[in-house]
Amino acid sequence: MMTNRVSDLEDSKVVLFRRNASAVPRQRRTAVDERRGQVLTTKVGLQMPAGLTFEDWERAGRQLSGIVNSSSWWLGDWLVYGKDHYTDRYQRGIRAAGLQYQTLRNYAWVSRRFDFSRRRAALSFQHHAELASLPIDEQELWLDRAEQMQWTTKQLRSAIRVAREDEARDGTQTPETMRRLAVPGSRLQWWHKAAEQSGIDFEQWVLATLDNAAERALVEDEAAAQREQAGISA
Repeated sequence: MMTNRVSDLEDSKVVLFRRNASAVPRQRRTAVDERRGQVLTTKVGLQMPAGLTFEDWERAGRQLSGIVNSSSWWLGDWLVYGKDHYTDRYQRGIRAAGLQYQTLRNYAWVSRRFDFSRRRAALSFQHHAELASLPIDEQELWLDRAEQMQWTTKQLRSAIRVAREDEARDGTQTPETMRRLAVPGSRLQWWHKAAEQSGIDFEQWVLATLDNAAERALVEDEAAAQREQAGISA
C-alpha cells in the first residue's frame, strides 16, 4: 500500500511515494525507517533513496506507470472541455499551462472517440489510441480481445494488421476500404516527420490531423452561418 504527499521543494511539486506507515511496527519505527522506501518525483527527475527494497521499487514503478497512462486521458478530457466551453479562449489556457497543442489535440481526439464508460482501465491509453479510428463495434471487439489476451500495444497492432491482411486475401473488404490516395513522396516524408515529433503512430497522426481539420472547418462554417443569420436578423 502506498500513500502520496504533495509538497513544494524549490518551486517544484514533489510527490512522495512510500509504504503505509503501519507496515513498520510502531515500537521499531525510526527516522531511518521513515526515509527508507521513499521515492520523490520532481519536475526534473526521480530521486531514488539508498537502500530501496525491490518491493518498494516495483510498487513505485506501478504507480508511476498508472500516472503516466492516466495523464493522457486527463489532458485529453481537459482539452475537450476547454474546446467545448471556451471556444475563443482555450488556446490561451494551453499556452499559459505551457503545453504542446499538437500533443494535446491527439489526446483529445482519442478522448472524444471513447466515452468515459467505454474506457478500459486494464488497457493503456495507447491501446485505445490504436483503435480510435475504428467504428465503435470494432473498437469494442478489439478492446475485448486485448483485455482477455493481455496484449501489449504492439501485439494489438500486429493482430489488427493480420486480420486486415486476412480480409484482403478473402476479398471481404469493400471498395470503400480499398481506396488509395496518391501522395507525393516528399509530402509523405514531411508527414512522417511530423508524426514522429508528435510521438504517435503515422496512421493515427494522419487521421487525427484530418479529423481536426474537418472539425475546424465545420466550426468556422457554423460560426459564419451564425454571423450571417445575426446580420439578417439585425
